[in-house]
Amino acid sequence: MLGHLRFPVEASRGRRYPEPEHPYRNAFQRDRDRIIHSRAFRRLEHKTQVFAPTLSDHFRNRLTHTIEVSQIARTISNVLGLNEDLTEALALAHDVGHPPFAHAGEAALNRIMRQYSESFDHNIQSLRAIESIERRYPRFPGLNLSFEVREGTAKHSRDFGSGEIPALDPYLPGFKPTLEAQLIDLADEVAYNTADLDDACEAGLLSPDEVAEDVPVYADILETIDTQFPGATPRERFQESVRQLVDHLASGLIEGTVMAARAAGVADFEAVRHHDARLACFSATARDTSAQMKKYLNRQVYSSEALALDRQESIERLTRMFHRLMADPESVPGIDLESGPLHRAVCDFIAGMTDRYFLRVYAVLFGATARGDAD
Repeated sequence: MLGHLRFPVEASRGRRYPEPEHPYRNAFQRDRDRIIHSRAFRRLEHKTQVFAPTLSDHFRNRLTHTIEVSQIARTISNVLGLNEDLTEALALAHDVGHPPFAHAGEAALNRIMRQYSESFDHNIQSLRAIESIERRYPRFPGLNLSFEVREGTAKHSRDFGSGEIPALDPYLPGFKPTLEAQLIDLADEVAYNTADLDDACEAGLLSPDEVAEDVPVYADILETIDTQFPGATPRERFQESVRQLVDHLASGLIEGTVMAARAAGVADFEAVRHHDARLACFSATARDTSAQMKKYLNRQVYSSEALALDRQESIERLTRMFHRLMADPESVPGIDLESGPLHRAVCDFIAGMTDRYFLRVYAVLFGATARGDAD
């Protein structure tokens, strides 16, 4: 469909540190493999997505979420005729900078870093992880990924101008990223809207029929399932509804992107960069459905009392640990005290922690139990 906008691997701006080509893997395939083999990627298994694993073994974690984003993004990229290898590498890297305790952890670190006239953003932290924090290779710091993967990691969910974010000035500020990178944020949206619906139902925070009252397309999906599968169990009915919702949103992303690209009349992958707006987008119906899902989940799930206590405890503990490590950075091995200012080194260290490792360290530092403070 949009093969003329596919980013060709041979057009890559290359790696920061030149390396010989591999005999049978192209540059983006090697990038994908380096991400998968990184510690930052493996640690995603024990980082919370939305629901803590203490309630169920079936909830998504940050790693399974990443795999779902990758699956959705690869499928869409393949249908559109884009570069699936580049898309996959970007999807796998997009959350490697996420701290423990989901968005509560990100908010806490950002609030703390503001005290040092800096900030914390998991997308920029993902770039830091693949550029410098990972140490696997003797010839260079970081993973030495291709420019387009690094650029897309920084840009997949935002545009920025020159000087707006100084750390990102090497990544063509003022220009749009590749179309493959533009897909990632919306594939992420498809994944978390549907997965969080699934997990919230498992947690007993909502029912399918309640969702249908606020999301008309979902109501239509349930009605179709009741007609097609009158003997389905409630669980089968719900799982089929989630499957069809994924299909509706993914199909809408394909349709919307094709329509936008054709309307823009962009000729090739270079024209994608110079176009004044992003081309990856939902169709009108899918956009409305996604917005309605986000609004419903924010009200009924993300802002629910069931999550509020864990979120507040996580913020308080993370803040307490940060200040303790600032006062005594040598109390815990692993902090890279030569990586820059102490506050940034502590931030990098905490951001890399899994939830369970954080709780173990916290217990050592403060004599606290895994789920409650002793003091």
